[in-house]
Order: sequence, then C-alpha cells, then structure tokens
Amino acid sequence: MTSGSLNARRRERELAELAGGERVDVVVVGGGVTGTGIALDAASRGLSVALVEAHDLAFGTSRWSSKLVHGGLRYLAHGELGLAHESAVERGILMTRTAPHLTRAMPQLFPLYPSTSRLQQRVVAAGLLAGDALRRAARTPSSVLPRPRSVPAAEALALAPGLSAGGLRGGLLAYDGALVDDARLVVTLARTAASFGARILTRLSATSLSADRVQVRDGISGSTMDIHARQVINATGVWAGTLTGAVRLRPSLGSHLVLAPGTVPMGTTSVNIGVPGETNRFVFLLPQPDGRVYLGLTDEPVSGSIPSVPVVPESDVDFLLSLASSVLARPLTRADIAGSYAGLRPLVEGGGRSADLSRKHAVLAGSDGLLTVVGGKLTTYRRMAEDAVDAAVRLAGLTAAPCRTARLPLLGAAPRPELSFVDASPRLVARYGTEAPRVAALGELDTEFSTPVGPGTEITAAEVVWAVRNEGALDVEDVLERRTRLALIPADAEAARARVAELVDKSLAGLLD
Repeated sequence: MTSGSLNARRRERELAELAGGERVDVVVVGGGVTGTGIALDAASRGLSVALVEAHDLAFGTSRWSSKLVHGGLRYLAHGELGLAHESAVERGILMTRTAPHLTRAMPQLFPLYPSTSRLQQRVVAAGLLAGDALRRAARTPSSVLPRPRSVPAAEALALAPGLSAGGLRGGLLAYDGALVDDARLVVTLARTAASFGARILTRLSATSLSADRVQVRDGISGSTMDIHARQVINATGVWAGTLTGAVRLRPSLGSHLVLAPGTVPMGTTSVNIGVPGETNRFVFLLPQPDGRVYLGLTDEPVSGSIPSVPVVPESDVDFLLSLASSVLARPLTRADIAGSYAGLRPLVEGGGRSADLSRKHAVLAGSDGLLTVVGGKLTTYRRMAEDAVDAAVRLAGLTAAPCRTARLPLLGAAPRPELSFVDASPRLVARYGTEAPRVAALGELDTEFSTPVGPGTEITAAEVVWAVRNEGALDVEDVLERRTRLALIPADAEAARARVAELVDKSLAGLLD
C-alpha cells in the first residue's frame, strides 16, 4: 500500500504521470460516494485506477444527505424486500466493519399525539418490528442497534425535551445508523482508495467520454489532456445524463433546514413526524454531535437544467417549518433557520411520483461500451461499486481479484470498543478514528494550531492543516464547505473564513516549496 494522503503535491505528480500517456485499467468520472467507492473497490482488487472530479470530493449530492445510514425500512412499504435487505446489510457493514468511527446509532422517536390514530400506531409499530427483523437478518448486533420499544410520555419528553407535552401519549423508539458527516465518508473513501494506489484528481472536469478515453480540462492550469483506460465508468450521479445519452434520470429534490445549537432542545434523539396523508413518509428533526439540528426532508420532482448547487425552495421551507412545529412546544419560525441545503437524487426514470420511484441502482452499458452507474442510496454505495467494477471486469476483460470491500476497514477504522481507547478527544475520534492522535499532534507541536478557527466552533487550525496536507483540500471553500462543514451555517463560515484562508495558504505553500 502507498500513502493515503491527498494533497496538491501528489495531484501534480500523478497528473503529470497520466499526461505522459500512461493507460490505466479504470477511469472513474465523479468524486461522490459512488465514484470514490468504485475507485476503492477497483484499486483494492489490484486494478490501476484514476478518478477525475470536476470540482472537489463530495461536491454534489453526496454532501447533501440527511447523514443517515438507512436500514431499508421504507423500502418494505413499497414491497422491495430485496432492496430493504441489501440496505440493512450495507448498514451493518459500515457500522461494524468498514467505518465504525464514522457511524453511530441514532435513537429515533415516533411521538404519538391525538392526530395519530391507533391504527397508524399499530402500522408504525409493525414496521419497526419488520425493520428489526431486517437488522437481525443482516446480523447487526443489538449492541450496535438496539431493538425497538414503546415508551411512555414522560420518557418521550426526556428523550426529546423540545416536544409539546399537550396530548402526548407516548412514543415508539427505534434505532437507525447515522454518519458523523457524509462528506467525511467520501473523503475517507477517496483516501483509502489512494492508499491502494488510486489517483484521485479533483479540479479535473471531463469534457467528453467514451468507453476507453476521457478528455479532461484542468481547472487549475486550464490545460486539456486525454486519459486512456481499458474501461471508463461514469459515476457523476444526477449529472450522468449530461455525459451520455444512454440513461434517463428523473431528479428529485430533497431539502433540509439547519437549526443552530440551542434552537430546539433535542438531546441525541431524532424525532420522526408523519407527513399527513402519507403512510410511510416522515419529516425528521435530526440532532448532530455539534448541537446543530437538521430538519428535513422533502421529495419533489425537478425538471430543467441541473444546478451545481441546488437551493431550498420557499415552499419547502414553509412545509418543513409547519410540520415540525406541529409537535414542538415552541413553533419554529424563519428566524430560527441558521442555514439550509438541498440535494438532487439521481433516480432512474419511471412512472408515478418521485417519492415513489425505486431507489435501486443500475449499472448500464451504452452502445459504445461506456459504463454508467445511476440510482441507489448513500447507504448502498459499496454494493453499487462492487456491481460497477464487476461489470467493468467483464466488459473490458480485466484481470482482477474478487471484491474485498465488505471486510476492508477504511482509514481510521477500528472495532467500536477499541475506539474508546484512542488517545484523543471523542470529537476528533468521531471524525478521524485512529488517525485522531495525528491530528491532535499538530496542535501539540505548534500551539498556533490548537486554537479554534472561529467563535462558536471546536474545529481547530490543526484540522484545517490536516485537510490540506492529507485530505486533498485545495482552497478555503474545500475546507469550509466539505472538510469541516462550517458552511452549513453561513455565519459560522464567514466568522472563520479569514483564519481558514490564512492556514490554507500557508499549508499549500509548505507543500509546494
């Protein structure tokens, strides 16, 4: 294995190697969770890999999720037993083998109010029991994800103090998986792929694709070049159809609002609120380790051109605030919103509402031999990657070892009990796992790096330096938007911007001297 560090120096060197005409086994286009998952799968099988991303790692849909690792319960309601089981299996793999450090169990409370009929209560309870059966079938232990149970009103209020006590007759409590951050999973996948020799190249946009060649433009130098491969895989998600005519997508917008710490007393338990008139759709109040609360999400069809960064429509803001306020002691207003974000789901074209379209993934081969991966969910990225690499091996006649990612720990991973013994703060361990002491050591070597980068945040200068030296951050936006997620609350990002920019400039200068 080689180093898992991504930085400007490595990018410069590897780009020069490819510009020299080297042909790789696989070129992956797209640096989201699917693309980085494919790069890791292929590289860990012994294939030579280059990944090209027009912007930055996790620039698109992969950073705009609810930060959950779903067990597939919703798919059961649509009769998609296979997809539900696959999701539960992949959740278990992430939480117990490949990324225990980046995942945690999130309690989920379904509060019961007069508006919830006894029939609805029984339906939800039956669904939670079915979800627990999926957990057991996936062999995820109850020590990781406890069994569901009913709770009285007093316990429901203790779990989620912000709930309205009026009419509350109790709740149903279940558990699902959650990520410390979705963009951090993508960065960790990319770095793990790099440790197996994959070339991870951001700021490199694909201008044309074929089965064995990608023409790219360097967003830093402006130069163009061809990268040759035995097989090209298009993993650009919602933008896949702009690079090939072989797929038809029906994008769906999912919106979230970000509430600042202290806005809603939530503890660590999420609250699931049923959407009126729907049997299996919920809006979530999702507490985060840093005190923020995410409120989401919507599922609305989108037409027209695909924006680089979607915005939350005003209608979604009204919908989310209204539904959350229906169960809270203090109704939410627009003044409570500290930030917002929206992502586009790359759903495969089908009939009916976007909310009812299947979340299955597909690996499609065009008439020219170009492979494209579409659909799917963040939770099932690993299975999507396995299927894509299997298809590439068959189509291009590549010689590769069997898939090994189901048991391959990502960088920083360790069995969950061992993580508690890592010599660093729990916050750093949750973000960096066994690498946390190396991040902390930067602050110990230089006290300048031990201080927070702005008011109201625990993120230190050492984490910014680490992002540039090891995580491929090339400018201040990479750090604020995708390595630290400070930009989810714009005021927090602006308060830290000058300090982060100074640190990024110094770190890049040190790398390139």
